[in-house]
Order: sequence, then C-alpha cells, then structure tokens
Amino acid sequence: MRRSEARGYFRVTRLRYAGGVKSLFSDQISDDDIPLRTLLGLTRQEEAVGDLRQLQIAPLRGRGALRLLLNAGMALVAALTMSMETAWPVVAGWLVVALVFSVWSFRTFDRLPLDDPKFATAAEFRLCHRHALYSALLWGVAFWLQGLTPSLDHVLSLWTIALLLMLALTMVAHSMPLTCILYIAPVTLSASLATAAAGAPQLTGVTMVAGLLLATFCLRFAQTHIRIRRAETVLHEKSETVSLLLREFEETSADWLWQTDNSRRLVHVSPRLAYALGGSAELLEGMPLLQALSGDAWESASFPKALHDMAERMKRRESFSNLIVPVTIAGKRRWWELSASPRLDESGKFLGFRGVGSDVTEQHATAEQIAKMARFDNLTGLPNRLSLHEDLARALNHALEAKSRCAMMMIDLDRFKAVNDTLGHPVGDKLLAQVAARLKSMMEQGMTCGRLGGDEFAVVLHNIVSPKEIEDLARRIIATISRPYVVDNHQLFVGASVGYAIGPQDGNTVETLTRNADLALYKSKDKGGNVVAAYVASLHAQAEERRVMEQELRGALDRKEFELYYQPVVTAEDGTLNGFEALIRWTNQKLGSVSPGRFIPLAEDSRLIGPIGEWVLRTACAEAMRWPSNLKIAINVSAEQLTDPNFASVVVSALAQSGLPPQRLEIEVTESVFLRDGGGAAQLLDQLIGLGVRLSLDDFGTGYSSLGYLRKTQFSTIKVDRSFVVGAAKGSIESIAIIRAVVALADSLGMSTTAEGAETEVEVDTLRTLGCSNIQGYYYGRPMPATDVLTLFRPPESIATAAA
Repeated sequence: MRRSEARGYFRVTRLRYAGGVKSLFSDQISDDDIPLRTLLGLTRQEEAVGDLRQLQIAPLRGRGALRLLLNAGMALVAALTMSMETAWPVVAGWLVVALVFSVWSFRTFDRLPLDDPKFATAAEFRLCHRHALYSALLWGVAFWLQGLTPSLDHVLSLWTIALLLMLALTMVAHSMPLTCILYIAPVTLSASLATAAAGAPQLTGVTMVAGLLLATFCLRFAQTHIRIRRAETVLHEKSETVSLLLREFEETSADWLWQTDNSRRLVHVSPRLAYALGGSAELLEGMPLLQALSGDAWESASFPKALHDMAERMKRRESFSNLIVPVTIAGKRRWWELSASPRLDESGKFLGFRGVGSDVTEQHATAEQIAKMARFDNLTGLPNRLSLHEDLARALNHALEAKSRCAMMMIDLDRFKAVNDTLGHPVGDKLLAQVAARLKSMMEQGMTCGRLGGDEFAVVLHNIVSPKEIEDLARRIIATISRPYVVDNHQLFVGASVGYAIGPQDGNTVETLTRNADLALYKSKDKGGNVVAAYVASLHAQAEERRVMEQELRGALDRKEFELYYQPVVTAEDGTLNGFEALIRWTNQKLGSVSPGRFIPLAEDSRLIGPIGEWVLRTACAEAMRWPSNLKIAINVSAEQLTDPNFASVVVSALAQSGLPPQRLEIEVTESVFLRDGGGAAQLLDQLIGLGVRLSLDDFGTGYSSLGYLRKTQFSTIKVDRSFVVGAAKGSIESIAIIRAVVALADSLGMSTTAEGAETEVEVDTLRTLGCSNIQGYYYGRPMPATDVLTLFRPPESIATAAA
C-alpha cells in the first residue's frame, strides 16, 4: 500500500483515535484517589501525586485585592453591627486591628511570586495556614467583645458575617482545605461557646454542625478540584504524545488496515490485523472477509444483520464509513468500526476494497448502558416513563390497526410518604425496590410494568378483551402490594390505589390516555385508597371542581371563611354535659357550604391541613376558656399533622395563649395514624400525654383495630363508631358483642368509651345498658356555633333579657 493512499484513511480515523486515547487517560485519572494526608499537606510525599502544591496554590493567584476588599468590608460591617450594643472604644480597637491585619496580610502575599507556576513550597503553605489562623483568632475574639455573657443578637449577627466569610474563603481557597479548616474550626468553636454563653444552647449544636458541614465540603471540594486540575495537566501531556503517535501512524501504518481482492478475500494481511482477528497472517491470507469476521457463524450462514448489510454494500461496490459490525473472535463477541472504499486500477477495473478498522467494543458497551439508563429506572430496574410511553404508543397503534383494545393502568402507593418522612429515603428506596419486584413478578405476556417516578408505577396492557380483565389484574396487584414488607428490620405496610383508562375509547393518543388514567387514579385515592377506579368522562368535571376547590381553599383562612361548630358530649349515666367536640365548617362565596368530607381530604393532599388544623386548635382552645371549667374540648387531628415534628410545639403554644389547662383538651386521632407511621407519630402522641393532654382513639373497630395501638399509646378514651350504635339498637348480635368487647377492654385499661351518632332514645338506652361512659349524637344536640354554646350556660332570666 502506497503511503499517499493510506494517508487519507489515517486522516479519517485521527479524530476518533485521539478521542479514544483521551477517554482512556481520563478513565485512569478519575480512578486515581488523592490521600487525605497529602491533600492537607501533612505528608512530604508530594512527588507521588505530581505538582500537587502548585495545583493547590494556583487559585490564589490574582485574588489578593479581592481578599483585602472582602476582609475589610466584612470588618466594617461587623463593627457597625456591634456598635449598636458594644462600647465604641472596644469596637473601634477591634476594627483597627482587623483593618491593619487585612492590609498586612495583603502586602505579605503581594510580595510573593504567586504568578510563578513553579512557586509552591512548604514555607508558603505554612504562611497561608498561619494567616488563616490569625484571621480566625481575630474573628473568634469578636464574639466576646461584650464580655463572657454576650447578647444573643450580638452572637447571631457576628456568626452570620463570619459564616459569609467562611463561604467566601472556601470559594477563594477551596484547593487548600487545611487553610480553610484552620479558619473555620476556631471561629465555629468560638461562636458555639458564645451561643451557649448567650443562653441559647439549642443553637450551639446547629453552629457546630454548620461548621462541620462546611469543613467537610472544603475537603470534598478540594479533592474534586485537584483531581480535575491533575486530569487537565495529564491530558495536556498525553495529547502531545497522541500527536506524535498520530504522526507515526500516518508514516508507518501503525493501526490495522485491511484489504481484499475482487472476490472479497483478505490480502496483504498485516500483523496488527492478524492479532486483532486472533490468528496468524498466513492463515488469514486469502480467507473471505465475512468468514474472518463471523467466526463459527460462517458454517451456519447465520450472520448478524450488520454483517449482511456490509456484505451487500461490498457486493454493490459501495463505499462505507464508520459502520459498526459485530465480530466473533475466539468465540467472543466484539464490535468493530469499519470504513472502506473500492480500489480501482488506472483503467477503472475493480481490484477489491481497502479500509481501516478499530475495536469499539468498550464504546459500544457504554452506548448500550447509556441507552438502557435512558429507558430504565436506576432504582428499580423497571422501564421508566419514556419507555412506558413508547410501549403505550405501540399498543395504541396496534389497537387502532387491529380494532382491538389496550389499557394504561396507573398505580400509586398509599401511606408511602409516611415511610420516607419517618424512616428516611434510603428505607423508602429499598421499599420501592421490593414493590417493583412484586409487580414485575405478576407480569405476563402482553403486559409491561414500569415506574413513572416517586411512588407511582404503571402497567401497559396489550390486546385487552374486557374491562373485567383489567380489574381482576388490578385487584391482584393491590393484594400483592399490600402484603407486609420487611426493610432493615422494620415491618412496613403500604397499600395501592389503581386507576385505568382503555384505549382507544378513552383516548387515542399517549398523552390523552395517560391523563385519563391519572384522573381515574385520583378517583381511586379519593375513595380512600386500595380500590380500583375506571376512567369515566365525568372525571374531567370532577378534576376541574377539585382544582377550583383547592384554589379557594388556599385563601379560605385569610378570608376567614372557616367556622367551628361544637357538638355536645354527655355522660351516659345521667346525661350530664361534660364537653364538646369541635367540628369545622367552610362556607365559600363561590362554592357555598362545603362538606368537611370533601375539603378535608383535599387539604391533606395539598399540604394545607397544617395551617387549617392549627387554626382549629387555637380557636377551639380560646373558645373553651369561655365555658365552665369542668367541660372538655375534643379536637380531631389529621395523620398529616402528626407527621410534623413541630405539632407538639403548636399545642403548647395554643394552650399557653388561651390559658386552657391541658387536662381540658382531648386530641382525637384515627387508626390511620399508626398505619401510616413508622414510629414518629407515636412518639409525638407520647409528648402530648406528657403535657397532660388527653388522647382519644376515634372510629375504633372500623379499620384494622389492632390492640397494639392501645399498647403503643396511653389513650384516655375509645370512641365507638355510629355503625355499631345503629346495629346494636336494632339487635345486631355482632354489633352488641363488639360494643361490649370495646367497653370491657376500655374498663380494664382504665379508659372511658364514647359512643358516636346516637339519634334516638332506643339507641341511647341501648348504649347505657351496654356500659358506654359517654354519648354523643343528635339526640343530645346537633353541632352548634359558639354563640349558641354560650347560651347553654346563661341563667334563664339573662336569656330572656337578651331576647327582649
């Protein structure tokens, strides 16, 4: 092969070749970790990692004026801040010292030849460390200018300024972590001691953690910076080497070239090509190119499609470039990138092909991995949203062509948020992986399951016969997902809500069908979860109604649209009034009177239940102070509120603001608190008990009704649901037995029982006979506004006077 002819092929592959070499070097560099002692300058083995000190000190070049301006400016700001509470002479003295130090430090570093790339000795490193320590001592002293008991405002103001300085230092000197730590550690320690001396020990830990996190960040940032800078340096050196190799490649045919005759047989086989094919040049000479590339598949003529395409192009004598073909060498699959063009003699006669090739197996594997990552979820290994939408598009196209049906099923986990909130995201991720494994095990032919994101999954169903088939599968999925899980020694329970839409009748595009399945999922969750819901056209109107309601709900507190009603609770034995239950009502200008059953679940989903619940708590406590001192007030608390660790503080604040004794407040919770909880809510309830607040377990007997709830928390009252009250009054043996069991259980545990929903005299007599402690219902009074409650406590003559 003439050199001038080969030069054209070398130019074609130069860029690819250089890129491959550079990628190889980058991979080697990224795996080269820098020892922490070396990074901090605590060892003298800099030679092992190259010009490390030079790389570390490089960011300081040209930053002297910036450091001077920053230090002087912050010192002035700190002085102005301290002057409001600290004696002027003390502040002025500290400011003078700070400014003198800033100028002295600037001039000291300005005299050093930092612009010299070879300037990086241990002496200069120690100088940086000393100046950082001097500055830290100067700012550490500032916290104590008021004496040994500084004011909290003084400490917090200085800590804010010092924190800004620490952040600026990490940005300017991020490559020198020890310098940063020598400043951060003393300032943080001084600030922590000052917060403790100022009477805010709770802030001491926060200050220490902030300093520790910042120091850790410096170390990680420095490692990343040095690794990148070293990589750039090494790559620069290697690029020069690659240039030399490429010049040698053009001159000496260093990479493998291949050539065939007019029968597509290999000729002039080079040692490099023979080595790549795993044989000798003598054996390969005259062998058909397709045989050399296909290996054992030559005998069966079962070639990959890419080899067939290459053979057809060569048969038509067409040029090709960057063609990726699978190659079998010694029984192993490799991937080659081939380029070639036909050879012609002076008369135009076809002589064969001449080409160049390279092994791109690693690049091909990387490309496949990237493609997989683009379509599969990293956590669960299931197809992701993109992959599911592609499969749904195929299912819809087939359904439209074959006049059949497909479906999109969306699955949302119930009570999963509580796992993340209480046990952390790592446990939640492991739980999602187990859910995905169960879901995947249920898939059959024509089904594809995947993860849409968060705790939401989906299933694409091809060739659906009837909606019953979808609903049967959905119920099996709910049953399978609802079985208990064990993650890191925690037994966890989650449920599943399922909504589905059928294509093309519910939507003939991916977007429409997905949106309608999502609306069906909302319907399922509105029903309480663990149910299946199909898409119906009316869901669009319901979704719009929900959107409007949520919009109005967000401003309801500001517009003072909420009102509390109070329903009496009486002693069963003699009908004596002993308290009220607070019930919220919402009247909106657009929506009118909205039932709590409609807006409370929406408030929980939209994270509005917190402020609404706090308003209910404060309003009810304040109103109860206007009643006789023997009456209690019962308030329902959502499970969402109990996931807020600040809820106990809100209760304490409401009691303190209203003056209501804790014993007169009763917090009502349902079993869902424990079903959604990983332990956090139970601890919060124990805190409330410690305050003296009474706890009531509402709707006991209607859910799982585990006796473990009563063991976890010391409830003062168990409430019996109205469904049992009605059944017992009608003589239902089961309802009577349940009420008797609850009463006996409560008596043995020192608790009282409150029966809800008593509306008739028969129901009241039945509850008395069964031993219930308290009764609540329309028989004794409907929920009433606060003004009507107050009339119950006025003497008859005052009522008549008020009426006149």
